[in-house]
This record gives sequence, C-alpha cells and structure tokens, in this order.
Amino acid sequence: MNQFLRSLSGTQQVGAMFVLVFGVLLLASGALLLLSLRERDDNAFGAAFGAELDNLRRVLKNTWFMAGVFWLCWAVGGWVAVTLFALVAFFALREFITLSPTHRGDHRSLILAFFVVLPVQFWLVGGKHFDLFTVFVPVYVFLALPIVGALADDPHRFLERNAKMQWGIMVCVYGTSHVPALVRLDFPGYQDKGAFLVFFLVLVVQTCMLVQHLAARKLKRAPRAPHISQSFNWSSWGIGVAAGGLLGGLLAGITPFKPGQALAMALIACVAGSLGHLVMKALKRDRGITNWGSEGQSITGASGLLDRVDALCFAAPIFFHSVRWYFRL
Repeated sequence: MNQFLRSLSGTQQVGAMFVLVFGVLLLASGALLLLSLRERDDNAFGAAFGAELDNLRRVLKNTWFMAGVFWLCWAVGGWVAVTLFALVAFFALREFITLSPTHRGDHRSLILAFFVVLPVQFWLVGGKHFDLFTVFVPVYVFLALPIVGALADDPHRFLERNAKMQWGIMVCVYGTSHVPALVRLDFPGYQDKGAFLVFFLVLVVQTCMLVQHLAARKLKRAPRAPHISQSFNWSSWGIGVAAGGLLGGLLAGITPFKPGQALAMALIACVAGSLGHLVMKALKRDRGITNWGSEGQSITGASGLLDRVDALCFAAPIFFHSVRWYFRL
C-alpha cells in the first residue's frame, strides 16, 4: 500500500487523502445517526446523553464544513481557491462587525476594510508577494484606518472603535489569508502537495481542541479563566496540545518535514490555535453572546462561521511564518 501511494502523483495523493477524509466523516455521521435513534429514558442520564450527542453533531457539522471548503478550494485550484477563501474571510468579518456596534463615522473605514483591504490582501497571496503580504495589514492598514476614521470627524470613542475594526481585520482577513498562502509556498520536491500542509494544520489544531474539550470534561479541574471559559484549564490544555503535537509527528510522512520538525510545527500550531480560541471566547463574552451566530439567527448570512474558523485564524499565521522562517522559503 505504501509503495502504491508513493507511485501516485502529488495531485493523486491529495485526492486519495480527501477520499479517506470524507470516508471517515461518512462513517462518523452514520454512527452518530444510529446513536441518535436509540431510545432514551426521560431522566438525567438521558438528558446528558442527548446533550453530548448535540455537541458531537456540532463538532461533526463543523468538520464537514471545513473539509468541504478545503476540498472545493483544492479541486478548483489557483486564483479561484484564493477567491473562495476571500469569501470566507468576507463573511467572517461581516459577522464580527455586525456584532461590534459601529457609528456613522466608521462607514468609510468599513468600505476600506471590505472592498480594499480584503481583496488586496488576497491578491498578494495569489501573486505570492509574501514580503508585502506579511506586513500589509499590521503596518499599512493599521496606520491607514485611524486616518480615515479621523477624517470622518467623529471623535466619540474613537480609540475603541478603531481597535475593534483593526482587531476584526487582523483575525478575519489577515488570519484567514494565511491558509491559502500555505498552498502557495514552494517547497523543493513538494510540488502539487500544498493541500497536505493545510490538512496537517487543520487536523492537528482540531485534534488539540477536541482532546482539550474531552479532557476538561473528564478531569473536572477548576477553570483558569472562569469568566471567559468554564472548560479551559492548564491540565486539559496541556493534554490537548500534546495530543495534537503527537499526531503531527505521526503525520510527518505527508509533509515536507522530518518527524521532529513535524512535531515542533504541530505544537506551535496547537498552542496558537487553542489560545486564540480562548481569546475569541473573551471577545464573545465582551459582546454578551455565546456564539457568533447568536443562537442560530442568520444576522450575517453565514451564521456561526467565525466559531468554526477562529482557532485556525490564529494558528495559520503562526504556522505559516514559522515554516517560512525555518525553511527559508
């Protein structure tokens, strides 16, 4: 089997990977359906079991969504894939801004964010202008936004309003843009296999988040930041990061990394993604909501999208720049 896989081209290997991923998701969906058909007594255990099934459905739904997006981006390839990720960033930013109240004085800044900053950032990704791509948002955009805001002549809570705008762009646009950028990296001897890097990143981060969640439920330790997250404590966090890192080391064969390098890169991604998820929870608590979709209300047209990609928005830039710096790409 290993010899057969090695005989395939890079494109065929990536295709086989997606067949495997969707096969596993189909099996998981079927198993969850069978569990949901079981009769449950109307008692505390039955209620807890139903709640657990709901959590699993939510995780599985998010996984299907992410796998579908990545498969579509790989299938169409090139600039179309970059455009699809730009649309994901657009709806994520729209979700963030909708739940962050703005003033009339912010309208010019919003136009700049959605119709100038976002397309330019992803154009830089598509053109592989990585030197400018890495500094465009944190340098040029962060200086331009307050200037545009000041010219609107609205000083009310000026600093807070601009900070919200900059933070939304940083997470939703800058963070998301690093996912297609991974595919555009040129590793010697690794042509047509960039999708494996995205798969590696998503799988180790999602594994870290899932194991951390399960460990928190089993250990039942006191939360480190109870006003932000009832499930975050250092013990479960360490277990989740270790699980993601170990999986990354085992997946070294699908990456251009050696096992030790794959382990290190996975640990970096897991730390960034899990702590970024905690930061996004803090933002939701500040806004007084439990999820970006606000209990299923489609206020943005893509309800809950940011909940599905928040950890990846933090992990992708750290992972991308760590890989690029270490391998001098």
